[in-house]
Amino acid sequence: MKPADRVQRVPPSGIRRFFELAEEKDDVVSLGVGEPDFSAPWGARTAAIESLERGKTSYTANRGMRELRAAIADHVERWDLDYDPAEEILVTTGASEAVDVAMRALVDPGDTVAVPQPSYVSYVPGVTFAGGEPLPVPTHAENDFVLTPDDLASAGAADADALVLCYPNNPTGATMSEDELAPVAAFAREHDLTVLSDEIYAALTYEGEHTSIATLPGMRERTIVFNGFSKAYAMTGLRLGYALGPADGIGAMNHVHQYSMLSSPTTAQYAAIEALRGCEDDVQEMRREYDRRRRFVLARFREMGLDCFEAEGAFYAFPRCGGDDEQFAEDLLREQSVAAVPGSVFGAGGEGHLRVSYATGMDDLRTAMDRIEAFVDSR
Repeated sequence: MKPADRVQRVPPSGIRRFFELAEEKDDVVSLGVGEPDFSAPWGARTAAIESLERGKTSYTANRGMRELRAAIADHVERWDLDYDPAEEILVTTGASEAVDVAMRALVDPGDTVAVPQPSYVSYVPGVTFAGGEPLPVPTHAENDFVLTPDDLASAGAADADALVLCYPNNPTGATMSEDELAPVAAFAREHDLTVLSDEIYAALTYEGEHTSIATLPGMRERTIVFNGFSKAYAMTGLRLGYALGPADGIGAMNHVHQYSMLSSPTTAQYAAIEALRGCEDDVQEMRREYDRRRRFVLARFREMGLDCFEAEGAFYAFPRCGGDDEQFAEDLLREQSVAAVPGSVFGAGGEGHLRVSYATGMDDLRTAMDRIEAFVDSR
């Protein structure tokens, strides 16, 4: 059986290879997984259990439960986002499905999609699977991995059809302020780019407030915003996300969603309603703990002489390891049993860096930092 050419063009995930290497060793401290070490808030879990006990196991509306869409609309007002629950919100099976559905609904075969890098590993394959042509746009450590119009112009994005954004960023932890987003928004307006803005880490912003590019002048009508419950609410396994956008864009996405996914998990939707309405204190507690870990990890990297810019969002640090980052990560795993992901797997601009997740307990983080320091000192 011959796979489709567009599938064969996409290489296996570089992250997965390092997980497989780590599984071959004992006593590994993993800083590679972008998954909270917390459990979902108890209120959300209770709501899920109660929905099952009441037999709420049927399909929901394709777009998601009306009550959940209303709760999402209320929730995103904190970021000055205003969307009609009836026509401008789609509940999806994780934010990853929202990204995939947007690619398939809004990208025609041959369309060019600009993807700033380093970036989450699914964006480029998503473009390819939709029949589009990904255009890598490198960002740079010396600019704290902030995307600029010069970066876009140099890569040829003026001729693109769409632009993917991810801030706060996976893998770098970079954020973009309103002042930094404004010239990117101007570029998108000037060159008529559709913007796909992944804001799954919006609630995990540690310095200042999160700004969505959709709130800037002339951007709401050309932007789809993605968010979800996996990161801030530690609900990764419940697989629930959502998309926000103009009615025609969300309608097109729902057209794909209703044929491929039908509706998102019902039990998870009940959990999400309670998460939005009653679990904000849990989110703030997790955020404070991530921030404490962030400051610890950044300080330790600086002490051991690894250059690391001030990551201000998500739960990743992106230190510069120099030279061959894949070899560095393999040697670190083999010699010190610490798993981190080489930055090069996240695309242009990631070379010579490591992605280190601090979404793990402080005891493991202390052990991992001690081992990394010993490894650096031995080289």
